[in-house]
Amino acid sequence: MALSPIPAAEASAAGGRRRSCRGTALPCPCGYPHPVPKNIPQAPVRGLMLDFSPLRRESQRPVEESNGRQGENHLNNVIIIGSGCAGLTAAIYAGRANLKPLVIDGFEPGGQLSLTTMVENFPGFPDGILGPELIENMRKQALKFGAEFKSGAITEVDLSKRPFKLSVGNDVHETQALIVGSGATARMIGLESERKLVGYGVSTCATCDGYFFRGKEIAVVGGGDSAMEEANFLSKFASKVYLIHRRPEFRASKIMVDRARANEKVQFVTPYAVEEVLDVTKGGVESLKLRNTETNEIKYLSLSGMFIAIGHEPNTKVFRGKLDMDENGYLITHHGSQTNVPGVFAAGDVQDHHYRQAITAAGSGCMAALDAEKFLEAHKNS
Repeated sequence: MALSPIPAAEASAAGGRRRSCRGTALPCPCGYPHPVPKNIPQAPVRGLMLDFSPLRRESQRPVEESNGRQGENHLNNVIIIGSGCAGLTAAIYAGRANLKPLVIDGFEPGGQLSLTTMVENFPGFPDGILGPELIENMRKQALKFGAEFKSGAITEVDLSKRPFKLSVGNDVHETQALIVGSGATARMIGLESERKLVGYGVSTCATCDGYFFRGKEIAVVGGGDSAMEEANFLSKFASKVYLIHRRPEFRASKIMVDRARANEKVQFVTPYAVEEVLDVTKGGVESLKLRNTETNEIKYLSLSGMFIAIGHEPNTKVFRGKLDMDENGYLITHHGSQTNVPGVFAAGDVQDHHYRQAITAAGSGCMAALDAEKFLEAHKNS
């Protein structure tokens, strides 16, 4: 469907009842509710998403029992924040070092990899492996070596002295060493209409929600590798995918742009910016109001859903003023994984805004665990 000067009346609404991508009332790991278009069957969808509940039940021992093994004052040797590639690798290494790590899942259990389809560049899998499957395997491996998992997110930290104190809801945990692997969260455009329609046609998770838009026309907003990858993935379900970017040039690598251009279902729409998502009054996405960034011409694009792929924000808000970070909020590390606070280490996307790969996250998780082990050994009497 081409760009038209007025909203197309025949656009199909993508509004509907909020529903988890797992087909249950449980929240999705990506942290956002997900849309179910009104005219698509309400079938449970579990395909690419993991339900970590059985693993959590297996790993969550009573606090008194788990912490009691690490000292009469219920003191943890090491707490790991985040359960993505970095956090789980750190848990595996810390577990093998007999540190009995406690892993706090965070806002996005499994991290970004749990929202990815096929991973083709992780060493050891010549035929590739699904991102959720890789995360599940890593989690099981961490459990095998004695890691304990707790669902929830850190709400407050006290890093002024050791042992460090971390609040998870109403619970307070103490630890001699801390590994921050809390990752990054999807960035939104910032429109009021976009915010109101999250879960009603607006999504940040192609893997979670692509199924719900079978045979529909949708848009992906962004110009990086993630946007290209999501456009190609969504073309498996949608009849047409509009890739909207505010500039004619793209940040994405040439190979990813070429793949998207070669996909007959993907149509590039540049240089346009999304000004408004319509129609909030009807409770669903019916069209997008677009502005040409060079001429300011206004166009409307009728469709049923919009996927945001414009980058991520590091999950470091709780550490502001307590750990050194750059202007974008990414933690600053030195001499490997060390932060400015002795005993606090960082790994994965929370401190890496450049590579952001599963293998580099895993590698930095290994580094953080080794650094934490060395630190604890050097301070075992303090």
